[in-house]
Amino acid sequence: MKKIHQIVTIGAQWPTLDPFLFTAHHKEIYPKGNEDMSISASLEGRNIGSDFSSKDGWSMYHGRKIPGFPYHPHRGFETITVVEEGFADHSDSLGAYGRFGNGDVQWMTAGKGVQHSEMFPLLSTDNDNPLELFQIWLNLPAKSKMVDPDYRMLWSEDIPLIKENNDQVSIKVIAGNYKETIGVGTTKDSWASNSEHNVAVWKIHLKANTTYQLPATEEGTNRTVYFYRGDEVQVEDQLINENSCIHVNETEEITLRTNSSEAYFLILQGKPINEAVAQHGPFVMNTKEELQEAFNDYQRTEFGGWPWEAKEKVHDKSKGRFAVYPNGKIEEKLK
Repeated sequence: MKKIHQIVTIGAQWPTLDPFLFTAHHKEIYPKGNEDMSISASLEGRNIGSDFSSKDGWSMYHGRKIPGFPYHPHRGFETITVVEEGFADHSDSLGAYGRFGNGDVQWMTAGKGVQHSEMFPLLSTDNDNPLELFQIWLNLPAKSKMVDPDYRMLWSEDIPLIKENNDQVSIKVIAGNYKETIGVGTTKDSWASNSEHNVAVWKIHLKANTTYQLPATEEGTNRTVYFYRGDEVQVEDQLINENSCIHVNETEEITLRTNSSEAYFLILQGKPINEAVAQHGPFVMNTKEELQEAFNDYQRTEFGGWPWEAKEKVHDKSKGRFAVYPNGKIEEKLK
């Protein structure tokens, strides 16, 4: 049976399969920041407010002084934000806020509607501020499109990290079941919260000259392997270049081999929702009529409005990693 269905070169936005909607990888080397955590370098030559240029190795995105994504609405799906290096400051219309990074993951179910911002505070005023971030959008079924919005922090200390093959292989289990090791959990209304949907988000690192067997999974699961960093790897009998998306057969074990350099992969899998998708920007519904209703609701309610004084909301520079939830619960971690 054919083990590889399709190989696609990936750019800024990565192709996805149901139940996933969108995936992007941001790798930046920001210069040192100012005391207010804004960018210290000149912004001349950038389309400020919509800068995806990667000029000088970094982009401002929709930020004007601080890079990132100032407040914007979502309805009808989930965002999974994986910050491997650097930090993100979250604020939302529910009154929740926090700072996460260096391996942390934020899982947010937008449901019936929420506004949030994700800004990248430039905490170091003496050195560069590197950032590596994955933004993943996971769809919700029609029955869950209008659930109450919710979010959960998955702290790096709690996310299972499995070592195999004499530590040549590392598997970070953000979500799903990897050889009976289960991720720390998601929001309660997530498509991933039901194990029958077989949703998994794994990050895999292979050292040089390593062979790894990606185990088979349940039939009917859409599985994609993203090779996003490394010179070249062998997937089964094919040589694959960096920045490739590989749609593989879920019922077959897949062999990955590195040569003289290490390699990094993101694995996304899940059983498809198999419903119609009507999407316009940050709204994902099932019909055009529901999309129009989403626009109308947002114009009328702004999904609770924006309770913060700044569009580009960042938190106190002295703060470490923390989360404050809408119910007042506080979680704090070491820097």
